[in-house]
Amino acid sequence: MPYADALALQREAAKARLSGALADDLLLLVEHPPVITLGRSTKQGNLLATPELLAARGVELFEVERGGDVTFHGPGQLVGYPIVNLERHTQDLHWYLRRLEEVMIRALASWHIVATRNPGKTGVWVGERKIASIGVHARQWVTWHGFALNVTTDLSYFDLMVPCGIADVVMTSVELELLDAASGPCLAPSPALFGDVRTRTVAAFCELFSLTPRHVEAASVLSAVDAA
Repeated sequence: MPYADALALQREAAKARLSGALADDLLLLVEHPPVITLGRSTKQGNLLATPELLAARGVELFEVERGGDVTFHGPGQLVGYPIVNLERHTQDLHWYLRRLEEVMIRALASWHIVATRNPGKTGVWVGERKIASIGVHARQWVTWHGFALNVTTDLSYFDLMVPCGIADVVMTSVELELLDAASGPCLAPSPALFGDVRTRTVAAFCELFSLTPRHVEAASVLSAVDAA
């Protein structure tokens, strides 16, 4: 889904969640064409690529209201946008961020990938390598924006920036970790890897937020948005 379309959808879904037209919490899961987004904390100089280079590589650029610095979204990356009313959970954004990290930590454990937190740095790590980024926004305790988990992502796109504003960070992916024999016992990546990661991420999300998973067609989401 093009980033502009997903951004408009989540903003409208958050508005519908606030009004009550959308009665349940919602997890939007998408892949994007190559795009770089600049969060509220982006520091000058952390985007390394010129507009000409971005155009040559077919990368769009957006400034958005989420927290955090500059990051990349693209094919092979599972991007999740939770539209969650924290009044029904815990009214604490730090709690929410740690919950999102735990979602991916648990999902990755299915492949014997030992993912952890890095104190003081939001996101998910495998050793010194970063595998997932998080940047959120909330209004009246309803969230949007979310997380990005590298599954089969072309990591060369991260060379266009200082990812999340962390100098010298090394990015990794599920595929790369599974191919790295040094990471310990693991399963070989398969053509179904992306779908498997998505399924396990949904299961972990529902477990940690005490939700019952139910697939929702885009049309019903749009109906709730229109009703708002």
